[in-house]
Amino acid sequence: MTLAASACILAVATALACAIPGTFVVLNKESMVIDGIGHAVLPGIAVGYMFTGDLGSPVLTVTAALGALAVALGTQCLRRSGLVSSDAALGLVFPAMFSFGVILISARLSHVHLDVHAVLVGDVNLVALTSPGYAGTLFAIAAVNLAFVLVFLPRLTACAFDAPFARVSGVGVGALHTAFMALVALTASAAFHTAGAMLVIALMVLPVVCARLTCRRLTHLIPLTCAIALANALVGFWCAYHLNLATSPSIALANALLLCALLIPRFRARARLAA
Repeated sequence: MTLAASACILAVATALACAIPGTFVVLNKESMVIDGIGHAVLPGIAVGYMFTGDLGSPVLTVTAALGALAVALGTQCLRRSGLVSSDAALGLVFPAMFSFGVILISARLSHVHLDVHAVLVGDVNLVALTSPGYAGTLFAIAAVNLAFVLVFLPRLTACAFDAPFARVSGVGVGALHTAFMALVALTASAAFHTAGAMLVIALMVLPVVCARLTCRRLTHLIPLTCAIALANALVGFWCAYHLNLATSPSIALANALLLCALLIPRFRARARLAA
């Protein structure tokens, strides 16, 4: 298999792994939490490297996921406390975690080379070259995410649309949300190598938003989100390949352009009605 084909498969695996949990991230109105999770991966990687001394160790994925989960749960606790507003909670937690990671790297891991470009936006081609089997890991995570969503679909739906009713009905809202955010954190940590800290949110949110503009039923939303993520991964990758562009940003841009194409007719229709 050629390097281009391997990188394309890896891009597709990343897009699908992120899009599946992204459905309920958007429905729960927690899209910006993914931004904090993406930045919290860095201190998790730093802590994992201090224990293992190997940037390729799978332990780093676990520690990165724990750091990402700490941001999600910390933000949730601050929101529930009522001491700060919901938007300020995320603004307090994830800069602190990211700053901790930067300080830790500069103080204890200054001899380790971490490419800033790869940290921010990932590098699909580099991962496909150095870790040819990494696509299998992301496909496995995508399968776990899909299985979790299908098994708990009624409860996730109830929590997303009417959390008080779900809580009164006996659904363990807190435990279910924690388990779901743990999967989101694991997905973001695994996708960190290919999508970086900044583009994970694009791969999780944009396909879902595009799908919501074209359908209203949840049973249609999930497969349509996966189809959009798959199509944009293919379009973005091959455009980047032929135009010599960065791969992950090209995939995110393909999603953004599709969103614009869906929004422009609606803006025009509202303008005509207003006129």
